[in-house]
Amino acid sequence: MDLLEKLNPLKEKLREVEEQLGNPKVASDRRKLRDLGRTHSQLREIVEAGNRLEHVVTDLKEARSLAHSDDDDLAELARDEIRELEEKERDLTEQFRILLLPKDPDDERNAIMEIRAGTGGDEAGIFAGDLFRMYMRYAEFKKWKTEILNQHPCEAGGFKEVIFEIQGEGVFSRMKLEGGVHRVQRVPETESQGRIHTSTATVAVLPEAEEVEIDLPEKDIRVDRFCSTGPGGQSVNTTYSAIRLTHIPTGLVATCQDEKSQIKNLAKAMRVLRARLLERRRREEEAERDRQRLDMIGSGDRSNKIRTYNFPQSRITDHRINFTTHDLKEILDGGLDGLIEPLQAEERIKKMEDIQLDGSD
Repeated sequence: MDLLEKLNPLKEKLREVEEQLGNPKVASDRRKLRDLGRTHSQLREIVEAGNRLEHVVTDLKEARSLAHSDDDDLAELARDEIRELEEKERDLTEQFRILLLPKDPDDERNAIMEIRAGTGGDEAGIFAGDLFRMYMRYAEFKKWKTEILNQHPCEAGGFKEVIFEIQGEGVFSRMKLEGGVHRVQRVPETESQGRIHTSTATVAVLPEAEEVEIDLPEKDIRVDRFCSTGPGGQSVNTTYSAIRLTHIPTGLVATCQDEKSQIKNLAKAMRVLRARLLERRRREEEAERDRQRLDMIGSGDRSNKIRTYNFPQSRITDHRINFTTHDLKEILDGGLDGLIEPLQAEERIKKMEDIQLDGSD
């Protein structure tokens, strides 16, 4: 099937979605309105790319016809134009093909990220802090909004645990690739003999769930209130502002003590709990749908080591795609695209291979 033959059905689907968005009944259904809005945005991007490709293909046909003209000057101009148009056609075809690939339905969501110190004592906590700073700088570079939901600092610096949200366009599509075990190899400041230590921190990336998606009846949630702990103002250890939520059917827990207000802590903990429940549902559905495929390629579970940061050699290696760069300082300062873009490219290649194995074009 010619690639452009897929364009007309997509145009028709876009018109149908636009008609539904104009329906007053849809406007009163928050969940449907949100889903249609996302579908419309994705379809519009694909159709616009297909239209650009279609115009170039038409211009290319005309130029090839003129290349056989009896007018030598006109034929020469046409041949020059053909070379330019063929290059445009290749680029636009690749772009259109990528846009047609199946998308993760959660790619456009905001992300809730959880960083925890792993093995390595104080150095693990310091490294968790380094990762947190890297992600915050990256979010700043992307002009995304960030909010800390909960944190447990270490006395030596960094964090035992820090949970935060990143809000912006396509956040989850990029940040989901950061989930896993991150390993650091360097000489700690406290090491007097200059020996290299290896420490780890874990990163979990959850798509933010909306209230309309995850129903949380009061009977299913146990709310515990307790005093905040750790460094802080006069309210620490004096008021019961900290909140612990337990989802009774699953046993999942979310805690927040970052705010002095109990109401604010409750709202933040609810956001974390919804995200964890949505992630649990995602994993269950994925395991059911792709059980055989996951047996072959691995689940990408967060317990897998994904990346090593080697300070003595200023080297970062992503073990999932055997990709190595020596721009360690730039990446830790927020230049994370240097790692994320190769991962996204590999993800696209795998999707293309899967489509070919399925017998589709």
